[in-house]
Amino acid sequence: MSKVATRFAPSPTGALHIGGVRTALFNWLYSKNQKGTFHLRIEDTDKERSKEEYKIQIINSLKWIGIEHDGDEYIQSTKIEDHIKVANELLKNGNAYKCYCSSEEIEEQKKRAQQKKLPYIYNRKWRDVDEKDSPKDIEPVIRFKSKIEGSSILKDLVQGDVEIENNTIEDFIILRNDGTPTYNLSATVDDHQMGMTHIIRGDDHKINTFKQIQIYLAMGWEVPNFAHIPLIHTIEGKKLSKRDNASTLNDYSKIGIMPDALRNYLLRLGWSYQDKEIFNLDESIKFFNLEGIGKSPSKLDMSRILSMNEHYIKTINEQELFKSLVEYCDIYKEKINPDKKEKIKNSLSFLKNKAKTLEDIFNNAKYIILDKIDFNQDDLKLIDNKAKKIIQEFKEEISFIDILNRETLEPIINNLIKKNETNFKGVGQPLRIILTGSKFGPGLYDILISLGKVEVNIRLGNKIIR
Repeated sequence: MSKVATRFAPSPTGALHIGGVRTALFNWLYSKNQKGTFHLRIEDTDKERSKEEYKIQIINSLKWIGIEHDGDEYIQSTKIEDHIKVANELLKNGNAYKCYCSSEEIEEQKKRAQQKKLPYIYNRKWRDVDEKDSPKDIEPVIRFKSKIEGSSILKDLVQGDVEIENNTIEDFIILRNDGTPTYNLSATVDDHQMGMTHIIRGDDHKINTFKQIQIYLAMGWEVPNFAHIPLIHTIEGKKLSKRDNASTLNDYSKIGIMPDALRNYLLRLGWSYQDKEIFNLDESIKFFNLEGIGKSPSKLDMSRILSMNEHYIKTINEQELFKSLVEYCDIYKEKINPDKKEKIKNSLSFLKNKAKTLEDIFNNAKYIILDKIDFNQDDLKLIDNKAKKIIQEFKEEISFIDILNRETLEPIINNLIKKNETNFKGVGQPLRIILTGSKFGPGLYDILISLGKVEVNIRLGNKIIR
């Protein structure tokens, strides 16, 4: 077989689903591991529901997580004539036939199967009928003449050998009565024309694979390798759908999950290599193989994603982390003023403390980023007369020092504790509230040093506590 070529083939009928992202990732990693090519095919033949905005979102989502396809996007709707041509060839060589059943007849067959509690399979009524006996007032569909005898075995690269009785595969439609091709025909023709060597997709496509292999054989084409990966389930064990929360990449990026962390999580979702958990991009490509994919569904675990993201926040180069934070704030929060950037950059070591997401870092840094302090009203009630006195005394004390650092601040804080017969919280809490708007947040010394003397003085003089 020629050089490895894989593809990801989403429909632009909605935002890209997290399960689709993992499928794309596995295809991309396998092709890169094998020094092959990875292609993106946009299956936009559903004209009613396909939208350009979804196509753009799919391409941007893949780029965001680090997946770049080779060559131009392959647009399925531009290849319809090729699909129709193959349907007519199958008709000509006796591997397909025209079916004149009315929609009422099909509904009646379905109803009977339902009553008998059997899966519906078209009864092959027109399979061997001479076309001259066909009605003239009905536009036929074209059905593929599936095998009736024996069984077929799929040598699946993930699931192993999968056997199916041929008579359970119906004579499926390849051209509708309006002349448009169906999924199984279009996908097969496209995969052949694109020279795909490996089709890696969800195991809900297994029955489609048996149908598509029959088209390959009927056309005398080389059959690619197939690998069916188990689906992703919710933590409750149900199949994950587009309607679930946190099902698209946008759901993750808006709370500040970083692309490298999510990619690492998705890589490990149903795939393993020894007992290794963290993979950089080069390692992902180097170690990825189909043998490491498990046969059971994986559960999407948000707590695990947050834990992975926290690991990346802690270990990433701070310059890179700062860049990611600025981009995140630009898109989802407040743009960071240029004059605040240096303060945040210098404070990242504590702002990222206990942060699981970029949103957590933003929340920790809000007291620097926002020009106006947003006071928590319940916390503000804690500023009683004693607290106001401590704030005033602290303001007077720092007027005698030039630079705020731990060495200059500690004696002042300790003196206030002693003087006011209180503890660290008694001094720290009112100062934190007046400086940040909340009793929660970074350590008091970190807040004071990050703001600097000029800004601290301005905030200590806030009229809200007078």
